[in-house]
Amino acid sequence: MWFRSFLARLYIFFFVVAFEYMNCYDGRGKVAGHFSLFGMTTDLYGQIPLFALVVFIGFGHSRLKNLKEEIPFGSLFFFAHLICLAVVIAFTIATQTGQSWQLIDPFGYFKCAIYLLATILLALACAPLLSWIAALRATGFLWLYSLLAGVAGWAFGTPVRLLWNATSTEQSGWMQRFTLQAVYAVAHRFTPNIVSDPSTFSIGNSLYWITIAPGCSGVEGLGLVLVFTCLWLWVYRKEIRFPQAFLLVPAALICSWLLNIFRLCVLVSIECNGGSEAFAKGFHAQFGWISFIIIALFFSLATQRLKWFRMLRSTVEVSVDPATEQAASAGESPAIRAFLIPLLVILVVASFSKLTSAYFDWLYPLRFIAAAIALYFFRSELKKLNWRFGWLGPVAGAAVFLMWIAPSWFASLSGHSDAGGSLGADLAALSPSARWAWIAFRVAAAVITVPIAEELAFRGYLARRFMSRDFDQVSFSNLTVLAICLSSIVFGMEHMKNLMDWQHLLLGTAAGLVFAAVLRWRGRIGDAVVAHAVSNLLLATWVLGTGDWAQW
Repeated sequence: MWFRSFLARLYIFFFVVAFEYMNCYDGRGKVAGHFSLFGMTTDLYGQIPLFALVVFIGFGHSRLKNLKEEIPFGSLFFFAHLICLAVVIAFTIATQTGQSWQLIDPFGYFKCAIYLLATILLALACAPLLSWIAALRATGFLWLYSLLAGVAGWAFGTPVRLLWNATSTEQSGWMQRFTLQAVYAVAHRFTPNIVSDPSTFSIGNSLYWITIAPGCSGVEGLGLVLVFTCLWLWVYRKEIRFPQAFLLVPAALICSWLLNIFRLCVLVSIECNGGSEAFAKGFHAQFGWISFIIIALFFSLATQRLKWFRMLRSTVEVSVDPATEQAASAGESPAIRAFLIPLLVILVVASFSKLTSAYFDWLYPLRFIAAAIALYFFRSELKKLNWRFGWLGPVAGAAVFLMWIAPSWFASLSGHSDAGGSLGADLAALSPSARWAWIAFRVAAAVITVPIAEELAFRGYLARRFMSRDFDQVSFSNLTVLAICLSSIVFGMEHMKNLMDWQHLLLGTAAGLVFAAVLRWRGRIGDAVVAHAVSNLLLATWVLGTGDWAQW
């Protein structure tokens, strides 16, 4: 079975460790200001092994997949791993609640040692020691290069943060300064009475005064565009001409930077001239995602439509059947529209609807309506899929729900929960009929249209597209570990609230792995959709029952 190979177990080990570590460990055992999964946070030192493991998996994948031996799962080691985590959680709760027996480990060293032991036990549970040794032999000195890469990533972490972590007394944050100068140069032509203060990175007039915060420098957008473009070039590497295609990456980054300058100029011009605050706030919050969608669209079109970037077929070819040649030159399968457009419709409608709202998304029902129309439009293509489901779907959905609310539940135990959220207050200000109508559309979208659209896009298309250009010819039962993991990571990225939202990245990735595993087990997309729908339904019940609006 595919999940018994060493490579599959290595991926499982990485995601479990990443989920546990990014929620708990900071190398010193100190308790965070907020309650995370195990009460601790990360730092650059602790990220060295995680980054090294990413490099090891990425560059060693081709060699590790040749290790065909099926290995058993060490249930006893995994049980010991859970016991160690229970000890870590116990010490964390003691620290959070001020119990006297926390004095046994005042500096957290014992807790860190137990967590390290838990990680070793998890590794032995995923694969026996001899399998780890065989993997190291198969990859040569890759372990050393990966470790050096992890150290390099840690060493350059602080300088990179200085690109946007600037103050008026530090000679850093050049991106903030350049952004401020560019915004002032453009906005000053439309609003002559604005002034800027380079010492505090501020700009405005008597009506409106803002500070160009680190996040406004465009770093997050640049990072997102860089990840997307690199991933796109890798996926379509056999269909794109190199090195010409590399020119598209800096072009996309420049466009991202210019669109960010445009966003800030519009915000300053509207507010400084007494415009609508609601529109300005919504524009400021959502135009970043709209910019990314625009850049991603034109980047993909450039790689597929422009001959200078697209791989041309050789003029000297063996004679082939005309029907086969026509199908090969037709590009992507026409089915791609049925798998992607429903989710794209949701994302586009969500971005533009929030432009008109500073805080509360009044037009959320449009997401449900637009997605329903898109799904109905492609009903003939979607009928070809197997929508049946069994008991495994609801069980997997319940497991994902428990995993998703675990951080919030632990936070409520420690008294550090922010469950109230602004959404609850906004809904309370509505009339009863408007409030329940909005909630009804929100629940309907979460249970019906969103699960179908996301499963079609991430598991139906993306996971299979990683395996073959003719994705619709790939059986769900034949999904590879790599395809499942990569599509799950992208699924996790979709659930991030910002580029530093590691918690939702890991939770979303883990949920994607569960949905993909359910899909592969039976080979029916209906199981994955039902698992997704049950998870969202239970989450909606949790939100409405507990008032934990932050989950929405």
